[in-house]
Amino acid sequence: MPYRRLPNTDQARLRALKAALDQGRLKYPYDLAYPQQLYHDIQSILPQFEQAVSQYNFSKERQAKYGKLLSDQFKEARIYVSHFVQVLNFCIIRKELKPEVREEFGLSIDDKAVPELGTEQQLIHWGKKVITGEESRMMKGGTRIYNPSIAMVKVKYEKFIEYYNNHKNLQNTTQKMHEKVTSMRDVVDNLILKVWNGIEENFNDLSGDDKRNACSNYGIVYMYRKDEKPMES
Repeated sequence: MPYRRLPNTDQARLRALKAALDQGRLKYPYDLAYPQQLYHDIQSILPQFEQAVSQYNFSKERQAKYGKLLSDQFKEARIYVSHFVQVLNFCIIRKELKPEVREEFGLSIDDKAVPELGTEQQLIHWGKKVITGEESRMMKGGTRIYNPSIAMVKVKYEKFIEYYNNHKNLQNTTQKMHEKVTSMRDVVDNLILKVWNGIEENFNDLSGDDKRNACSNYGIVYMYRKDEKPMES
């Protein structure tokens, strides 16, 4: 026996509301299979919910696209920061700089390894250390390091920071949109339940497929269980 399945996705909720609303527009109030007040409730909530879902989906898609751009900027900035530290160590190995210079960058004198830069937070931390350290060293009259220069490292790092901050803002916007949609779902689900209950009650004089067909015209969804098959016509 087919069973009624209430919507469990936002798109299914919108379809259910629109189907019931369409029937309300086509029929006179006394012919409508559910209470007229619920028709007015649908007219009120549907545009709000549809707009909220649309804004959430748009924000989510934009965040995902920007996330890819952020990933590219992260990889590029990480390479430049990493290469700068490597060149710094080469200069020390060649005795062009003293090991003590590492302290300008927040590194220990004997630390010959490149800091961990595998996460955004690590890159933010060490990128800032490298830039401020080199600028401080230059102010003291130090010899410039090239390939990459700190100017190029700074360009790549600041570009990454720009994308990082923008992505964070998009995440916050998406979260707010998600909370708005979530807060409306209970109201929408309760409204659909009342509408569908009213429709089925209206067609109680029918039975079997006739009742389900009549209700389906209003957007009610009936599903067969896994071990059941619809009757062939």
